[in-house]
Amino acid sequence: MAQPLRVLIGARPDQELTWSWGHRPRSALDRAEAMAPPPPLAASTPLLHGEFGSYPARGPRFALTLTPQALHIQRLRPKPEARPRGGLVLLTEVSGCCTLRSRSPSDSAAYFCIYTYPRGRRGGRRRATRTFRADGAATYEENRTEAQRWATALMCLLRGLPLPGDGGYSVGPESIWETPSPLSAEITPELLPRPPRLLLLVNPFGGRGLAWQWCKNHVLPMISEAGLSFNLIQTERQNHARELVQGLNLSEWDGIVTVSGDGLLHEVLNGLLDRPDWEEAVKTPVGILPCGSGNALAGAVNQHGGFEPALGVDLLLNCSLLLCRGGGCPLDLLSVTLASGSRCFSFLSVAWGFVSDVDIQSERFRALGSARFTLGTVLGLATLHTYRGRLSYLPATVEPVSPTSAHGLPRAKSELTLAPAPAPPVAHSPLHRSVSDLPLPLPQPALTSPGSPEPLPILSLNGGGPELAGDWGGAGDAPLSPDPLLLSPPHSPKAALLSPITEGAPEVPASSGFPPPTTDVSIAASPGGPPDHLLPPLGTPLPPGWVTLEGDFVLILAISPSHLGADLLAAPHARFDDGLVHLFWVRSGISRAALLRLFLAMERGSHFSLGCPQLGYAAARAFRLEPLTPRGVLTVDGEQVEYGPLQAQVHPSLGTLLTGPAGCPRREP
Repeated sequence: MAQPLRVLIGARPDQELTWSWGHRPRSALDRAEAMAPPPPLAASTPLLHGEFGSYPARGPRFALTLTPQALHIQRLRPKPEARPRGGLVLLTEVSGCCTLRSRSPSDSAAYFCIYTYPRGRRGGRRRATRTFRADGAATYEENRTEAQRWATALMCLLRGLPLPGDGGYSVGPESIWETPSPLSAEITPELLPRPPRLLLLVNPFGGRGLAWQWCKNHVLPMISEAGLSFNLIQTERQNHARELVQGLNLSEWDGIVTVSGDGLLHEVLNGLLDRPDWEEAVKTPVGILPCGSGNALAGAVNQHGGFEPALGVDLLLNCSLLLCRGGGCPLDLLSVTLASGSRCFSFLSVAWGFVSDVDIQSERFRALGSARFTLGTVLGLATLHTYRGRLSYLPATVEPVSPTSAHGLPRAKSELTLAPAPAPPVAHSPLHRSVSDLPLPLPQPALTSPGSPEPLPILSLNGGGPELAGDWGGAGDAPLSPDPLLLSPPHSPKAALLSPITEGAPEVPASSGFPPPTTDVSIAASPGGPPDHLLPPLGTPLPPGWVTLEGDFVLILAISPSHLGADLLAAPHARFDDGLVHLFWVRSGISRAALLRLFLAMERGSHFSLGCPQLGYAAARAFRLEPLTPRGVLTVDGEQVEYGPLQAQVHPSLGTLLTGPAGCPRREP
């Protein structure tokens, strides 16, 4: 019978996570403790080791070794492998695991199954499963305990939860630092907290209209494998998500995840900031699973997680894997004041000129998905325009290093070129047009969402029980059934009903001191949020210390994260919480060929090294843009807003983004 190796477990010194699914800090003290430096952890430190059979039972036997970053698999019989092939399962490619039992009463073995998404020879991810048979003891109860020990240890590592040690500090990789564990050295399912509750908002018309199909085929199975609890709502119109989040009881949710492009997350964030309790509401973790045509933030999350650049389904699977792991980081938000005085909040970009022209004019090619931007770029180059305007900005207080060491950016008398330094189970109440995971221990009938095109796939608590029999059962082998890791304890959320979701702003008691909520919700107006202490009113002179540029521009772009698109690395040095807005501009006089080369180089993040004299850059804390051309297009997070002067200020770490663990996946020696 396999026995655990009890070891000291720590987190990586260069960790960036501020919390994990199991340990989300609730106070400033929690956040400070979360960032305390842990002792180093060897990636190859063995945590568990044992011998297991396979399913079907006549298959080979394996020696398994679990380390903080991978599961090592070596075949023992019928013939040991000198060089194991496919014997390494990286935890970065694992979505979850479950325990199983045979439906044959005479089978005393227990089983645990691991769901993985390894890369194929062509680079794309494909779902694969590995099922192992715990049969070292005479009774099912003992074998079940061993299977649960391995499944629990693996889930703790995936979610960054502490594992018990020998009286020392104990914590999984990529997780926050913990105090000495009072738990015994036994790894039991009680280590696992309740499943995180996620609200999924799906725009069924996102991208090429495949968002619902991708969600049903890829997202829902994976988060069910990970043991995450969810409710899903399909949005029906513009600003629907914004209205929904205004009526949420946010204490019942661990995160809000949009399954669409960048536009739906824009609605969610502005809806949270519309609430009277916006100071607490905006702390609700938000995430994005890319199913739209513009997936810039997902591209930045993908890079933050250490994955190679990806598009389409591969990008969706990467981001889904990161979501299953849990973990988040602070997110800077940009408050944008428009000419009319209304204000909205941006997590992505403000654009004027070529970028906004391509974004809006390519809307008619939305059926092409992300290819619409390629076609829009070609058409934009053919009819290249210049725009006269004035850009003023408040430079960052500390001058960071330049984006590249080989080539500096052009400096003018009135221009200050800066760049930042690189960064070292639940029963849900009915919801409007919604579906729930309904996490029951046995397979459930297909669920349908009113108005959805097709029924949902069969889901169960710890993964698909029925499919296990079809995929691995041989002649004479009894099928396997899900065996829950942890039954719901008293007062668990299984018996608790969530509050129904209503549209519109929440009710505010008369004694609360908050102003009554408005029912007129506009995508460009967000009345809540912190004040802009760095900005004077539009139309008034700027204070000293600002830099002003005036002239003819091809484009002006203000961006917060690193990516302008899923495959456009506009600001390679940017971080989600660097407290900066990254300003780019291209002056008139650039040729069409040179502009095309800039965007092609942006796919690799090497556009600064081209030495283009028309390209300028500055890192700022606030900026003002004043178009002097009577006609043009302005966009905020890809959405067109009123044309005219605008100004914006960064509010550092105002929101929280679900990013998953940071770092570069790498194979162990």
